[in-house]
Amino acid sequence: MEDKLDSKIKILIWIGVVTLLTVCFAAVPLFTDNLSFMFYMMLWIIMASAFNFVAGLAGYMPFGYVAFYGVGAYATGILYKTFGLPIPVALIGAGLMGVAVGLLLAPTLRLRGVYFGIVSLALAMAAKLTIALMPAEITGGSLGLILSSANNPLAAYYAMFIVLLMLLACGTWLSMSRTGTALRAIRDDQEAAAVVGVNVVGTRMKAWISAALFPALVGGVEAWYTNAIDLESSFNLLITAKSIVYAMAGGLGYLVGPILGSGLLYGVDQLIWRQFPTLNLLLLGVIIVVLMLMLPRGIVGAFAQRFSKLRKYIP
Repeated sequence: MEDKLDSKIKILIWIGVVTLLTVCFAAVPLFTDNLSFMFYMMLWIIMASAFNFVAGLAGYMPFGYVAFYGVGAYATGILYKTFGLPIPVALIGAGLMGVAVGLLLAPTLRLRGVYFGIVSLALAMAAKLTIALMPAEITGGSLGLILSSANNPLAAYYAMFIVLLMLLACGTWLSMSRTGTALRAIRDDQEAAAVVGVNVVGTRMKAWISAALFPALVGGVEAWYTNAIDLESSFNLLITAKSIVYAMAGGLGYLVGPILGSGLLYGVDQLIWRQFPTLNLLLLGVIIVVLMLMLPRGIVGAFAQRFSKLRKYIP
C-alpha cells in the first residue's frame, strides 16, 4: 500500500515537471522574437536526456554520441536540398536514419565499459569520413549545405518543442515502466538480470534506439533552424562532451537530472560567454571541475544521497 502511494507521488512530481516545461517552452514565442536561448535550451535538454537513456539507465557510455546528431543533420539537408523533399518529411527521414545507424552499431553493445566508449568514438569518426567521401553534389562537399530557402525560425522552434514532448513521453515509458526496472537491473548486474528472466538484448536495444533517434531529430531540426550544415559543426566532439557533462551535472539515472543539469549549465555557459567571451571555455571548465569534485553524483544524485528518505519520490 505504501509503495503504491510512493509511486503515485513520484508520478505526480514528474507530471508537474512535464507540465512546467510544456507551458514554459510553448509560451515563449508569445512574448519574444528572440527564440535562440530557449531553442538551444530545449536542444541540450533533449541531448542530455537521450544520453541518460543509454548511460544512466543502461550503463553504456557512448563517446561517439555525436554521430547520430551529425547523421540526422546531413540526412535532413540531403533529403531537402538534394532530393527536394519537404522539411517535415526530411526530419522524419533524419529520425529513421538515426535509428538505422543505431541498429547498424547495435552489435557493439556486446562490449562494456571503456571498450564500448572507444569503439563508439571510432565509429563516429568513420561516419564523418563516410559523409566526407560522398559526392559533393549530394553533401555539398567542403562547403556543406545551405537551407536558406527553408528559413522559418518559429516553425523550427516548435519542431524542437515537439521533439522535446516526444522525448519526455519516451523517458516516462523507459523509466517508469517495467522496462526501466529491467534496464537498471542490466546496468547493475547484467548476468544476474539474465538469470532472473530479463531479456537483456531486447531491453537494452530499446534504450539504445531511443538514444539514437532523438539526437538525429535534434540534428535535423537544428540544421533547419540555422539553415547551414557542415562536417566540422555537425560532428563536433564538443556536442558529445556537453551532453555528457550536462547529464552528469544533473545526475545520471534520474529523469529530472539531465533537465536540471542542462538548464543550469547552459544558462551559466551563456552568461559567461556574454561577460567573458575570450575566457568562456576556461571558466566553464573550471565550474564543471568544481561541480564534479563537490557533487560527483550530480545535483539530483547528491540530493538523493543527502535526503535518502526522499529518493523514492525523485523521478
